[in-house]
Amino acid sequence: MSRPITLFTGQWADLPFEEVARMASEWGYDGLEIACWGDHFEVDRALTEENYIRRKREVLEKHNLGCWVLSNHLLGQATCDYPIDERHRNILPPEVWGDGDPEGVRRRAADRMRDTARAAAEFGVDKVVGFTGSPIWYTVAMFPPTPDEMVQRGYQEFADRWNPILDVFDDCGVRFALEVHPTEIAYDYWTTVRALEAVGHRRALGLNFDPSHYVWQGFDPVTFLWDFRDRILHVDCKEARVRSNDGRSGLLGSHLPWGDPRRGWDFVSTGHGHVPWEDCFRTLNAIGYDGPISVEWEDAGMDRLRGAPEALEFVRNLNFTPPSTAFDAAFGSEG
Repeated sequence: MSRPITLFTGQWADLPFEEVARMASEWGYDGLEIACWGDHFEVDRALTEENYIRRKREVLEKHNLGCWVLSNHLLGQATCDYPIDERHRNILPPEVWGDGDPEGVRRRAADRMRDTARAAAEFGVDKVVGFTGSPIWYTVAMFPPTPDEMVQRGYQEFADRWNPILDVFDDCGVRFALEVHPTEIAYDYWTTVRALEAVGHRRALGLNFDPSHYVWQGFDPVTFLWDFRDRILHVDCKEARVRSNDGRSGLLGSHLPWGDPRRGWDFVSTGHGHVPWEDCFRTLNAIGYDGPISVEWEDAGMDRLRGAPEALEFVRNLNFTPPSTAFDAAFGSEG
């Protein structure tokens, strides 16, 4: 089972796309998971500018890299979020933010997500990874008490806003891989169940597996991977570590910045945290996942130029061919 190992460019969008491609190639990555921000992949230009897509492909070919997926987390976040505020203004293109009217922002973000499906198809990939935002994330603390009807309305709003987007994904032959993540409509096991139910389990909506967001919440990545095996469209390899309890640090982060040692958890370099990666890779083998394994770099305590090649080596050591597959290839299968 030869799964390509890619580098997610989202945390590298401060650098020119070609520079990131050059470095990833020199480190030995097989390809890129290309983010739709910075100059890495601009959806509007991809659909309107002659030769834009060809030029992006030429950069990949020049550096012997592949691409199997685009990622548009930032625009997706604004499609269904509440409230819409200055946080969104900081991550959105000016033309999507516009005058900041919340419903206008959501509408323009949804239009851009539909265009992302079209651009992905033109680029020759059939998956887009991203966020959806959530109209009810702000109720998670559960006080004042949240009526069940309010939660139900939140999932219905998600369905109402995302079904028209997913219609375009269907039309383009592209699938959307929702990254299960705090602040999204699906942030843990049971909210993933409800999100899939809300859209009638339609095929266009799948999942991006990133277990770094599971371990600090306290649910098991391997169980999640197995139970949602028919929905796993993409895998991001990122690590998180829950700090030892000093009596002060909590799991909600205390509004402290990434890397602050007072936090109860943080992202760390791959292989230095609490994700059971060997068990995850064994489960990926068991469910037959053969898509990319994408390294996502978010360790605030290590220089990314050192960490990215180190993470690649860690993943290569685990991205093994299961013995049964190797045996069948060598000796043939009785079946």
